[in-house]
Amino acid sequence: MTQASSRSDAVSASLPVSTLGLTALTAAAPISWGTTYLVTTEFLPPGYPLMSGVIRALPAGLILLAITRKLPHGKWLWRSLLLGTLNIGALFALLFVAAYRLPGGIAAILVAVLPLFVAGLAFLLLNVKPTRWLLGWGLVGVVGVGLIVLRGRLSFDLLGILAGIAAAGVMAGGIVLTKRWGRPEGAGAATIAGWQLTAGGLVLVPLALAFEGLPPGLDLRALGGYAWLSLVGALLSFMVWFHGIGKLPVVAASFLALLSPAVAAILGWLFLDESLTPWQGVGVLLALTAIAAAQLSPDVVRNLVRTPATAKGE
Repeated sequence: MTQASSRSDAVSASLPVSTLGLTALTAAAPISWGTTYLVTTEFLPPGYPLMSGVIRALPAGLILLAITRKLPHGKWLWRSLLLGTLNIGALFALLFVAAYRLPGGIAAILVAVLPLFVAGLAFLLLNVKPTRWLLGWGLVGVVGVGLIVLRGRLSFDLLGILAGIAAAGVMAGGIVLTKRWGRPEGAGAATIAGWQLTAGGLVLVPLALAFEGLPPGLDLRALGGYAWLSLVGALLSFMVWFHGIGKLPVVAASFLALLSPAVAAILGWLFLDESLTPWQGVGVLLALTAIAAAQLSPDVVRNLVRTPATAKGE
């Protein structure tokens, strides 16, 4: 038996192929969110982050409502409003405040504490005890994202820091409550995504109109950017995300969100002529390692380490 096949057997024995496939599919959502920076800076009119959030979320939600033809009722009326506010509306608004008040990517570092917040809320609401393994890799993920986004002289703004921490908090709350409440009978991921995107978009509408107003006449470039963010970055991605969150271990799944800043940095390097320093490369590697390790148990990793030695003795 070769060393490569031994490692493969060790992983497959502990992680079903279906779980690996589901994890890979769910990862597509934060990967698509990682394109937001590139699309926003290169395609959209500047100065309209909240209205861009409305255009991103509300049409996608209405399309899904039209396709599924299901509206929330009973307790799912307020649940959908709350989850849509946490996962979409409040998250977009808080990220906007943090991004504008915190230079140097500090906002991304604060949001990177998401897995740690999820671990705490999962313990309180789901009775899922956090392990030292996941907490340790959560800290590694924060360090990795920090190396990716931190550049130059640092400055701190209290309101921006609070907004960044709150953004991680509301997203963590949305993830854990989505896991706790599940779905009503007969409602699939498309239905849940439609309810939440619509609710989140409606929550953003008064804020966007009050602080920004409508963007000027949009050219084909801007329309294409909005179409990407709405159809791929919202409609498809949130269907995939809610489907994965409902089936995967909640804390491990939250690590997948670290893919967003890693993808944003790589795209900036590839398409925007942004330099990727050696330390940023280390940060990407650390973030990806934390994501991968969080999907495995310590026993699986020990098996992977021991397998080569066993293979040599055969």
